[in-house]
Amino acid sequence: MSREVLILREPEIRALLDPRACISAMEQAFAAYSTGQAQLPAVIHLDVLQQEVVPETRGEVHVKAGYLQGGPYYAVKIVSGFPNNPQLGLSANDGMIVVFEAKTGAPAAFLLDNGYITDLRTGAAGAVAAKHLARKKIAAVAVIGTGAQARYQVEMLALERTFSEVRIWGRDSQKAQACADDLARSRGIPACNFAVPESVQGAVEDVDMVITVTASREPLVRAAWLKPGVTVIAVGSDGPDKQELDVDVLARADKIVADSTAQCLRLGEIHHGVERGAIAEEEIYAELGEITAGLKPGRTSEDEIIVCDLTGVGVQDVAAASLVLERAKAEGRGEKILVAVASRRLS
Repeated sequence: MSREVLILREPEIRALLDPRACISAMEQAFAAYSTGQAQLPAVIHLDVLQQEVVPETRGEVHVKAGYLQGGPYYAVKIVSGFPNNPQLGLSANDGMIVVFEAKTGAPAAFLLDNGYITDLRTGAAGAVAAKHLARKKIAAVAVIGTGAQARYQVEMLALERTFSEVRIWGRDSQKAQACADDLARSRGIPACNFAVPESVQGAVEDVDMVITVTASREPLVRAAWLKPGVTVIAVGSDGPDKQELDVDVLARADKIVADSTAQCLRLGEIHHGVERGAIAEEEIYAELGEITAGLKPGRTSEDEIIVCDLTGVGVQDVAAASLVLERAKAEGRGEKILVAVASRRLS
């Protein structure tokens, strides 16, 4: 006896998963999670530190899984980040997603995406947060970080809001300038001014939105630098030791939103705020999915300071992977392999 398993590679996955569809899928996935229609186990985190590598450039591996109830599939994702890889001519991020049939548990597909689905669904999550939490009219956006996700966040944001200025800050000003140049050439971003400030303060002062996408282990953004009405979308703090916002940012916020309250209490910016007594757990206003499901309003005032803590949840990967697989089957894409199955009984 044998069964078919589909193999999809990055070029095919890029063709199948477009940004707008991904934003819609994330909106639905968050709603399902926050209304009890999804299952999400805890994240497995592994640090890979070889003797010749300093801690700041150690490799990280995350394993995430999830299931949207009633859906045809569940998925398990392994994604890695090795900051030194570009020096070796390799991508800093990599990974794959294994999709299983929910009815039988049998493997349905291997998505060899090299981390693309993670990149796009993370950018899409930022766009969902902006759609529901940002002012309708924004002018200036600050991006703290210079990697691939900095680019994805701005490109996806452009699908939900128009803006005229983007300020990009990074510890390496040359990388910040390269990021700005890349975004200036992006077809999906309307003409706007790109600047590379010398400091985080210079980047975030008087902007309407702050997006943080670094691997920092110390706070970068301070509350005193933020103006009323700003939306802060924190993306980089996906481990318990990572932190991009000073806890005073959370203390000053009018609304604090989590992608997963349970997960954000273990890692992310909310974790630091509660642990250090800057905020209480009860001060978390909502999960993003409660807002996308219409259970709670998002922004209700032009002057609200809103912080959204995006730590990344497995249901995002399931939603994106399921969309890719359904489209691949409809269009006849991918490589099919036959896997022999031996009949055996449980002892």
